[in-house]
Amino acid sequence: MTEFNLKRVKAHWALLLVVGCASIALTVKEPIGVGAQAPKGAEVLFDGSRKMLDEKWTYWQGPRLAATLPIKWAIEKDPAGTGTVMNTNDPAAAGGKYGAADIVTKEAFRDFRLHVEFYVSKPGGNSGVYLQNRYEVQIFDGDTTSHGLGAIINESKSPYKYYTGPGKWNAYDIQFRAARFQDGKRTEPAMATIYLNGTKVHTNQTISQVWGGPNSGIDGGNDGGKGVTDTPGGIKLQAEGHDVLYRNIWITKLDLKQANTDF
Repeated sequence: MTEFNLKRVKAHWALLLVVGCASIALTVKEPIGVGAQAPKGAEVLFDGSRKMLDEKWTYWQGPRLAATLPIKWAIEKDPAGTGTVMNTNDPAAAGGKYGAADIVTKEAFRDFRLHVEFYVSKPGGNSGVYLQNRYEVQIFDGDTTSHGLGAIINESKSPYKYYTGPGKWNAYDIQFRAARFQDGKRTEPAMATIYLNGTKVHTNQTISQVWGGPNSGIDGGNDGGKGVTDTPGGIKLQAEGHDVLYRNIWITKLDLKQANTDF
């Protein structure tokens, strides 16, 4: 090969490398999965500290509330690391009394991108992550039904095979769009795309109503949960008397003009 042709080949491969790197940069997604750190612009809702728990969370003032401040959820050592985490096992929720000691962010949200990591300590452990304090993304070890782990309760199937099981950390990454209203009437249902442990398990899943009754969350008692209102709500974590742990919770506010939550 002549020196001239060799230079042309080298230039060609250099160009391909630049184009390839640019393509990769354009397709890189924001962090997902266990250990994903909050990107620039996100708000950390729980960093493992008692200070942040008390600063950003409170008990949900639902009809079954039986707990009193300060929050009784314990801050404990991470069983799989060196940091600290919170334990949902509030005494007021003993026996699975949901709504008695659930905690919710003091700030309310409409559209958002949420990251939550959870750890079920023992088989049968039960909790849940509520979007807008309305729509539950279930955490229930052993349940593979539409009421089971990873399901938007009664709205989708459980992607149970992507759950790592008790004694290991799991992560939800969720992009949520609130229901839309016009003249007080709902014109578009709420919608969510969800990853479980880095795998996309629900894409643009619509959510028709609030399930679980008035003790479950906002609007649960309105027309059997079908009376969803145009009110923002916090991120709620459910206490059901089990040792379910949470860590590394962060959120980014969004304004999703189109009915598309895919990411």
